[in-house]
Amino acid sequence: MEIKLQSVRVRDLIDGYVNDANKGVWGYGGRLDIRPPYQREFRYDIKQRQAVVHTILKGFPLNIMYWSVVGDDQYEMIDGQQRTLSICEYRYHEFHIIDPERGTLYFGSLTKEEQERFLDYELSVYFCTGTDKEKLDWFRVINIAGERLLDQELLNAVYVGPFVSDARKYFSKMNCPAYKMGGDLLNGNAIEQAYLTTVLRWAARREGIKETSEYMSKHKDDANANQLWAYFSAIVTWVRSTFIQYRREMKGLDWGLLYDTYHENIYDTAELERRIHDLMEDDEIMKKSGIYSYVLSGDLRDLSFRSFDKKQKREAYERQQGICPHCGKHFELEEMEGDHITPWVEGGTTTADNCQMLCKNCNRLKGAR
Repeated sequence: MEIKLQSVRVRDLIDGYVNDANKGVWGYGGRLDIRPPYQREFRYDIKQRQAVVHTILKGFPLNIMYWSVVGDDQYEMIDGQQRTLSICEYRYHEFHIIDPERGTLYFGSLTKEEQERFLDYELSVYFCTGTDKEKLDWFRVINIAGERLLDQELLNAVYVGPFVSDARKYFSKMNCPAYKMGGDLLNGNAIEQAYLTTVLRWAARREGIKETSEYMSKHKDDANANQLWAYFSAIVTWVRSTFIQYRREMKGLDWGLLYDTYHENIYDTAELERRIHDLMEDDEIMKKSGIYSYVLSGDLRDLSFRSFDKKQKREAYERQQGICPHCGKHFELEEMEGDHITPWVEGGTTTADNCQMLCKNCNRLKGAR
């Protein structure tokens, strides 16, 4: 990893400034990508932008900026985007500052001396060159304070390329295709990278890859994210066709895992819906979202049942005189756990007459059977 601190004059930063929906946002003579694909698209408010200009005109220091070296005399803005945009936009008369004595001041309203002072102002910039892993560690360090990049934004920065750019189009924009197709199945929101984080985790696991970063590294130079989108589309289509009634408990489930495990099975969807309906009405089941995994797997561990209260457990303990009915040994109350005599699958309920106290070891052994 090589990090060099250098000074860049404002006049050099704004040289060749372009902000175009198709061409992107560029400066520094066309060599600096001010808004690379992983950057957020938020903007400073007017007071923040004015504060940047006032800081420069007064000769006060701005916070250090960070650029990544991506090629021969080619750079990407990692930290400092909003300060850079404020500088460029003020120079090209897109907003004004307010002077208590002189009123509204656009760049063209400044004296020649003030303009030159603005253009000659020296920005402190760290230039970073290194491997993907080194850059990721570096980005994490510089984002400890201030407007932190999220973990997925850091990964987008490190593994920038056609794959990430295309994936963000599908999963990281307001009202993006993923939101329109399956937003009711996903937690979080697209702009904060929650959708992309989730789908990348699903896709990595499907390929037997443990870390999302490894998956992104593998696909970094893919021409597009068509396969990722096709995978997500297949998951949502399977969910919609398998579970014909939407319920709020479906939001945020690990649909990638359920799809990978069960999508080749054929289900009677009407019967599946009837079972889900009945289970939703069962007061014994506390974790309703687990019902969707359970009706596919049949594994009771996917469900969470009502537990016996203190009174019920104390009554059972006294009735048993502290003796565990499985191993026949005596235990203190805190060494035992409430257990259903008749299991839920056999119609048992969480009532006092269906409660027995087992020692913790016997209860674990019973649960494992």
